[in-house]
Amino acid sequence: MQDNADDQALLIAAVREAGAIAMRFFGADVKTWEKEGGTPVSDADIAVDQHLHRRLGEARPDYGWLSEETEDDPARLARRRVWVVDPIDGTKAFLTGTPHFCHSVALVEDGRPILAALFNPAVDEFYEAAIGQGAMLNGKPIRVSDRSELEGCRMAAFEPMFRNPRWPTPWPPMDVIDRNSVAYRLALVASGEVDAALALNSKNDWDLAAADLIVCEAGGRVTSHEGRILTYNTERATHRSLIAAGPAMHATLYARVGEIKLRPQPAKAE
Repeated sequence: MQDNADDQALLIAAVREAGAIAMRFFGADVKTWEKEGGTPVSDADIAVDQHLHRRLGEARPDYGWLSEETEDDPARLARRRVWVVDPIDGTKAFLTGTPHFCHSVALVEDGRPILAALFNPAVDEFYEAAIGQGAMLNGKPIRVSDRSELEGCRMAAFEPMFRNPRWPTPWPPMDVIDRNSVAYRLALVASGEVDAALALNSKNDWDLAAADLIVCEAGGRVTSHEGRILTYNTERATHRSLIAAGPAMHATLYARVGEIKLRPQPAKAE
């Protein structure tokens, strides 16, 4: 088995190449269609997915593979190391020419990410992390915000969630920004550009695995709303909720949402 330095070099090269492929489609007339559930997919998503699958799979044939745009192979569950991939996270933004998307790739070992790369080629932002070695943006170390107060914070989330009348205590005024890419929201948390990201609806492994490591290596925490560390490469490969923030803000958010009872997830289809 290759060591982490070799895997990291492979990962970085493959994701940068994916960015070059994506930019050939960005702003162009791209063939699109809808997947089950109504989410869009395009020729660009498939081209990037095929590149990453070939590049990473040929180099590491003994690693598993989990991607949004590849039919799931349960054989991944028996692999200790698995590539977890979203070829283009934020396809809606990509298709409208909005630079709020990224390529998201993590190497997961025993359920947790050990290497990660997020690349937004439209604005040339390359986030990367290796376990125990910190996180970087374009080669420079990044750090999460140390803010703890909600009022006036920058929050990456779906803004209408905070206006729901069922909240027992109204949320204070916040600067809420949205991004189609969940991974990109967390990257902004890692860099300190925003103070936190919160979601109380289901997300997939490929949305979170790479960004999880990048936030954690930047000094932050990524958990469910109940405070549980996320485990990847499970049979379901989904997560019910998300808090990502620096330690102080994470504690503030957990105190507010940690006791919320969400609806049970539907049983996975056979």
